Order: sequence, then structure tokens, then C-alpha cells
Amino acid sequence: MAAPLPPQKKQQSKGGAGTPAPKGPSLWAQMAAALAIFLMLSFGYSLVRQYITDEIEEVPISQIASDIDAGKISSISVAGNKITATYTDESEKTSRKETESSLTQTLSDYGLAPERLAGVNITIQDEGGLRFWALTLLPIIVPILFLFGIIWYLSRQMRGAGMQAFTFGRSMARLTSPEDQGQKVTFKDVAGAKEAKDELTEIVDFLKNPKKFIQIGARIPKGVLLMGAPGTGKTLLARAVAGEAGVPFFSISGSEFVEMFVGVGASRVRDLFATAKKAAPAIIFLDEIDAVGRVRGTGVGGGNDEREQTLNQILVEMDGFEPNEKVIVMAATNRPDVLDPALVRPGRFDRRVVIDLPDRKDREEILAIHARQKPLGADVKLSVIAERTPGFSGADLANLMNEGAILAARENRKELAQFDLIRSIEKVMLGPERRSHILNRKEKEITAYHEGGHALVASILPYADPVHKISIISRGRAAGYTLKLPFEDKKMQSRKEFLDDIAVSLGGYAAEKMVFGDITTGASNDLQVLTALARNMVTRYGMSDKMGPLAFDSAQGKALFGQGVEGGEQSQEVAAQIDAEVKKIVEGARKKAESILNKNRKALDAIAAKLMEVETLERDDFEKLLIAHGITPKKKQDIEHQPIA
Repeated sequence: MAAPLPPQKKQQSKGGAGTPAPKGPSLWAQMAAALAIFLMLSFGYSLVRQYITDEIEEVPISQIASDIDAGKISSISVAGNKITATYTDESEKTSRKETESSLTQTLSDYGLAPERLAGVNITIQDEGGLRFWALTLLPIIVPILFLFGIIWYLSRQMRGAGMQAFTFGRSMARLTSPEDQGQKVTFKDVAGAKEAKDELTEIVDFLKNPKKFIQIGARIPKGVLLMGAPGTGKTLLARAVAGEAGVPFFSISGSEFVEMFVGVGASRVRDLFATAKKAAPAIIFLDEIDAVGRVRGTGVGGGNDEREQTLNQILVEMDGFEPNEKVIVMAATNRPDVLDPALVRPGRFDRRVVIDLPDRKDREEILAIHARQKPLGADVKLSVIAERTPGFSGADLANLMNEGAILAARENRKELAQFDLIRSIEKVMLGPERRSHILNRKEKEITAYHEGGHALVASILPYADPVHKISIISRGRAAGYTLKLPFEDKKMQSRKEFLDDIAVSLGGYAAEKMVFGDITTGASNDLQVLTALARNMVTRYGMSDKMGPLAFDSAQGKALFGQGVEGGEQSQEVAAQIDAEVKKIVEGARKKAESILNKNRKALDAIAAKLMEVETLERDDFEKLLIAHGITPKKKQDIEHQPIA
């Protein structure tokens, strides 16, 4: 049991999820910036052109004539109406002549005798040279190219903002090719889930050898729905089917179909199935299909609701006028109760594979898979870690191994030790240690008695799980915690086990009230958990003598027109009776916890004192304290020989 920390004053955050993301520059700001850049470039180009043009001095044609007559010019180059004169001192000057007149005629008009030109080397150049065309066309081409660049840049900005008008209807599915060995996953990479793998082996056989099914008249299911809690490996199993069969794997999330424009999702569904049919045999994997596959007809959005149109298109593609037996559709969800009945009927998702949380042996195999790339120390026993992680999913176990590696790397060690994995269990369950959160002596004492009350009640009640660890070091939001773990995994719980669990949850509350004559906020989370458990006993499990074997609330609630909306159907009188029964169960558990603590007050004081001294008690040290006060710790054989509750 975890004791939450006392509430603290809220501080105004300077960032986080509630802070709006900074906005980028507006379209007008981008256009203004582009115009400023264009003007700067134009100004720079004019300066460069003026510099190139003004590098050679331009003089009148009359001066050229007089300089030839004086013998100062050695050669002349004529390009159209432009004259470039090279002087004897190797300097150059330019001039202009009339376009219709030749150079000789022009110079003669200025009084230059023809014989004076005999000593001057005259060269006639083609007017269409590279320099001519560059100087002529660059002032026109450069601004045009620059404007095209601005338009291209702005179009990319608008496209990134959601204006991809030409790619709306294209599927966003990610393709995993069977030739890609780096991403290939097989059943060897999936531990546990034996029954699920057996069901999916038939899909693999069909994709590899469809003839043996077709010859006998068998029709392989078109759709396979993977159902299970988050982190149990639904996506991993789907990838393993594609890896075993050696076929292309198209994966997409249900939320990626839906856009703000109506019809986009349906278009993407058509494109996805068309692409998969071209690559057949292939597998289409729809992750989180409940995002688009929820029950229709709720009245939300009307007939033009984008989600409903997307779902309708999926239904048509899976069992429409053009059935394709070589494309297998797999989907995953942890909310099968909200799916539309038409989606799960035979002919569509007619094979449903349930993936449960792994048992102890499966957890050990999963840990071994995630430990392949990690150097383990000689003291590491994955079987012990598997025993201490009941209820962990495959994702939790992967996170556990990763946290253990991080802890070892943080302490500059080259191998993972058993201590690293033990610590990572508590870190995954409750959060990191908060050693900087130092409690004062009074709060520390209250926390010690609170956790001692939980542990003592759990150790004495016959149907409660045994205590493995007690700590008053803050983790996450808890000021302390008591770690209880069963000797073996359970699939069912009895009424007596529930009643003992409620009494254990009230152990901390009762200890605070008995020792200090007051109660704190440390029991707030315990009270929420035990109240919900007591209400479930009455309304869902039929464990109330007065109410009888009746279920007043379904496990997931009811939905409008079929599934999905919580709501009770009982009358006010029945609701009052339910509240009275819940209170009766809780009161009985409270009296049981108070009676145990009163009879074993010395043991409670000893546990609290030891926690004040060492802050953490492991199972062996805790059981020594129990034995010293005449309490026999629980053994596995004691649990096995208990009568059926």
C-alpha cells in the first residue's frame, strides 16, 4: 500500500502541457521578409553591375579619333555599336558609335585620315558573346528565379501547416518489407502468449501455402482482432506473423485516417487496401482500431461524420463486392466492447485472439529476451524477478530491464546486478526514489506507523498476500509504501480475499487513529481504492448477502445504441441500499483491522521503530520481527492448503 504525500500548495507553472506552443511567423511576416531580401539582393546586384560597368572609362568617339591621330591607341575592338580602345600604355577606354555607320566612316566624319588607321589593329567581335548576354539577361532572369524561389518556399510552409491538397487521400501506412532483416520479427522474439501464437500460426500457414486450405474448401479468416491490455504485445505479434510468413506488412493507426475534411479517411482506406492488393499476399495492421471502429448511430456528427464514413469504407473493403483472399487484415484494441457489431461479425473480424498478461514462466521468458543485449552479473536470477512482478505486461518488463541498465550505467558499472533489477521493479511500479523529499520527524513517525499498520494486518489475515518489503522512503507521489506480492499468480479472487484486502488497506488509517488519535491525508489513496473495491463487490460481483447475485453495473458500462456510455439502471431505493452495503463492508473491515492492531500493539511499535531506524525493511528482516512477537509468517504451503473461500 502506498501512502500519498500530504497535499501541497499549487504553484503556477511557467510551461508544460497547459502552455500554448509558440506560434511561428505569420504568412504576412514571411512575405515581408522575402520582399526585404529581394530588395537587398537587387540593390547589391545594381552595385556590382555598376562596378563592372564603371571599371572601364567611357569617352566620346571624338576623343578616340584624336587619340588614334596622336598614335596613342594600339588596337580597337568593335562589338556592335560598342568600341573598346586599347592604348599603348595597356589602358582601356570605351566609346559608342552610330549603329548604322561603320567604324571607318564614323572616324572619317571626325576628320581622321584613313591612313592613320593602318597602324591600329582593328578586331570585329560577335555582338552575341557570353558577357553581352549575361549582362543583358541576368537583370531579367535573376528576379524571376528569385520570385519562383519565394513561391516554392511559401508553398512548402503552407503544405506543412496542413494544406496538402494533393496528398489528402493517400494512405500514411508504414511498410515493413520482408527483406528488411533489421526490422524482421518472428515468433522467437515473442515470449509467452502460446494460445495466441497457435491461433496465428494458421494465418502464417495460409499465407505460405494457401492451396491446402483452398483444396479442402476452408476459408481463412479475413480479419484477426487482437484484444488485450496495453503492453501485452499485440503489435509485436502482428509483426511476427508478417515476419514468419515473409510478406509485406502495412501498419497504420486508426487515428491517422481521420482528418478535419470529410471523406479523407475513406479515401485513405481505399488507397491502403489498393496498395496492399498490389503487394498481395500481404498483411494490413490497424493499430488502435477503436479510434475509428466505435459503434455507429450515436447521433454525434450526423450522417456526414468523418469517423463513420471511414468505418463504412473499412467494412466495404473487408467484405465488399471485390473480396481479396490474399490480404489479411489484423487489428489491435484494448477496448473491444466499444467496437461496432458490423466490424466484428463473421466475414470481417471473425477471429478474435485474446492476449492475457503473462504468467510467471512467461515473464521469465520475456525478461530473457530483453536481457539479450545486456551484460548480466553472476548474481542475476530472472526467475526471482519474474516472481516479484505479477501483473506486469511485456512492456512493463521491457521497461524494467531498461531501468535496471540505466541504474547500472549511472553508477559506472559494466554489468547489471540483481540489486539493479530489484530497484527497477519499484521504480516502474511507484516511480523514482525522492530522497530529497525529507520528512520531519513527526511525519516520518506517522508514515512508519501507517506502513507498519498495513504490513501487520496483511501478515495476520489469512487471505491477504504476504509482505515483501516496507519502506518510508518517498517514491513518486507516495510518502511510503508496503509491497505485497502473492506466492503465485491468480486468475480469480474470492470474497474473503477481497474483504482481507479492504482490511489491509484500512490498516494504515486505523494505525494512525489508534496511535496519534488523529488521521492525516496519507490514507487518501487507500480509501479511494478500498471504496471502489467494496462497490464492485456489491454491484458487479454479487458478493453482497443483502443485494444477492445481481450485477448493477457492467464491467465497461453500456453504450448509447449498444455500447460505451456509463450509467446505472437502478432506482434511488436500490442505490441507497448499495451505498448501505458498501458502508457495511468497509465498516466491518475497519473493525477487523482495529482489532488486529490493538491485539498486536507491541509488534506495531517494534515495526515502526525499526522503520524509523533503517527506513526500509525487506521480507526476511520483517519476518524476524513478527516471530519475535509471536506471529508466524505465512508460507506458501499455508496458502495452498487454505479452504476455498
